[in-house]
Formats: sequence, C-alpha cells, structure tokens
Amino acid sequence: GCGPSLGLAMDLFGDLRRMNKRQLYYQVLNFAMIVSSALMIWKGLIVVTGSESPIVVVLSGSMEPAFHRGDLLFLTNFHDDPIRAGEIVVFKVEGRDIPIVHRVIKIHEKENGNIKFLTKGDNNEVDDRGLYKEGQNWLEKKDVVGRARGFLPYVGMVTIIMNDYPKFKYALLAVMGAYVLLKRES
Repeated sequence: GCGPSLGLAMDLFGDLRRMNKRQLYYQVLNFAMIVSSALMIWKGLIVVTGSESPIVVVLSGSMEPAFHRGDLLFLTNFHDDPIRAGEIVVFKVEGRDIPIVHRVIKIHEKENGNIKFLTKGDNNEVDDRGLYKEGQNWLEKKDVVGRARGFLPYVGMVTIIMNDYPKFKYALLAVMGAYVLLKRES
C-alpha cells in the first residue's frame, strides 16, 4: 500500500510548516555559504595549480591500467615546467567539450623552446592524431588544460553515474536539498 510513504510525506510537510521563517532563512543562508565556500576553494585551486580545471574525472577506459573510469585526477599547469615524454596530460581539442587524459609519447622541441607533442591513450592501439582537429598533427602547450599530479581512485564514479543517468542527478540534488532544509541544529 501507499500508507507508510504517504505518512512520511505528511510528516515532512508538517515539519516544513512548523519550521518558522527565521529557521528557513537560516538554512537557506547556510546552504548559500556551503556553495560559496566550494566555489572559493575551486577558484583558489585554479590559482594555486595554474590549471583552469584543477580536478578532472577520467571518463573513458583509454588510460587503463594507469587510470580507470571514475578516477579523480589532480592537475597542475605551470608554464615554465617543461612537458616530457611519458607524462600524462589533460588536453582540449577544438570541437570537443570534454578534455582528454592521455600520455605524451613524442616530443618535438624547437630551438626557440617551443614544444609540440603527440599523445596516446595507454589502452589505445593508435596515437591521438585521429582525435586532434583536422590537419593538426601535434599538440601545443596552449592545448593543455593540466598535467596529472595525483589521483584518487573511483571517487569520480558519482560524476559518471550522473552523466550516464540524468535522473540520478536530480534525485541526488533533491535529497541534498531536503537534507539541508530539514537538518535541525542540534
């Protein structure tokens, strides 16, 4: 039957009604503080790491066994730091929204210090030339979003689940919203 769940919903609305405006206002402020703190930390990370995306989630299996889908990578992107073969970089290609995480396999260094390089996924048969924009055979420093400095395994799985199943994302947001609104100050 629908007894217990309906009862729960009624309780929830009762709680919301009993909560006075000041309490609600306080909770909304609280939520705003959490969001703005997260944004500040993110902006801080961008400044500290020099990368526009200091943290990325690995979305494909092309770098297994080094990284798996759902691994969270921490990136830095210091310009005076030379890129070397064997390094794992995150780069953006024109016409693609999602950055790619692959390993540098070849480097072309010119006398003026300009570097061009070629990347490949460890798990892929061929290099990335097929992924670059048409007529582009090498990546340059400007294409790099960051370089992998560390990782947390599987933490990003939540992101992948939210990408693959949008309904899950809304459910999660709803639960978080309800939790913040109904959390009582102990």
